Amino acid sequence: MPQILLPVIPKLTITAVVDILAVAFLIYQFIGIVRGRRAAHILTGLWILGVVYVIALWARLELLRSVLAALAPYTAIALIVMFQSEIRRLLIRIGRSRWFGLGGQLERREMVDEIILALQQMTESRCGALIVIEREIGLRTFVESGVALDATVSRDLLCSIFHQGGALHDGAVIVQGDRVAAAACFLPLTTNPVMQRRLGTRHRAAIGITEETDALAVVVSEETWQVAIAWRGDLEPDVTLDRVRERLTKHSSGRVRKVETVADRRWNQVEP
Repeated sequence: MPQILLPVIPKLTITAVVDILAVAFLIYQFIGIVRGRRAAHILTGLWILGVVYVIALWARLELLRSVLAALAPYTAIALIVMFQSEIRRLLIRIGRSRWFGLGGQLERREMVDEIILALQQMTESRCGALIVIEREIGLRTFVESGVALDATVSRDLLCSIFHQGGALHDGAVIVQGDRVAAAACFLPLTTNPVMQRRLGTRHRAAIGITEETDALAVVVSEETWQVAIAWRGDLEPDVTLDRVRERLTKHSSGRVRKVETVADRRWNQVEP
């Protein structure tokens, strides 16, 4: 009686599982990038060519098989040229992933750099602004009061929002993570009588939101074009961009601590 030869199934090991998951992750990321783009049609065309090659082998169409086989060695180079933008997006997406916290640190650094560049440009162009950076306490209520954006933080976006005469000029920008959640948001004003007499609406709103939440607010005065920082109900006026960078970095990394300066005590001093 002849023996039936069964295919040998390789043993599934931990290394094989990791290998399969890694390949599946890359395929998933690539499909997520090309979906809805012109590259999806290119993949469809390549799949059709593969089906035609299989049919040529089955039907013994030697000329068609020879042409497709001659083109096969150049497929890798052609794919790199055609999918260069998609490959770049895939590498960027992988680089932004939070591998052991490194991806999050890079995102926070990019966010801080873009805000600093925007503040520099707004102070030079004499434009007022109010930017609120969320921390642990959610700001969804205030986000819903404005215009939803859900856009990446960038200098051009912030400067266009606070451009004088723009539709979103009034109100605050709320940043959640590395995204601009909304613009033209309404914030609560501080009820401190000293602040009400000395400060404008933007500064009072910055103090008000930091009194109710653990957010950090950065204000650019429309009159003096000076930058101020509000946190925990305190205001640190006329700060340098380096100081803003330091506070934003500590705030976004969760290492913010109470810093009381002479300027803070001056603003918080209650008149008799």
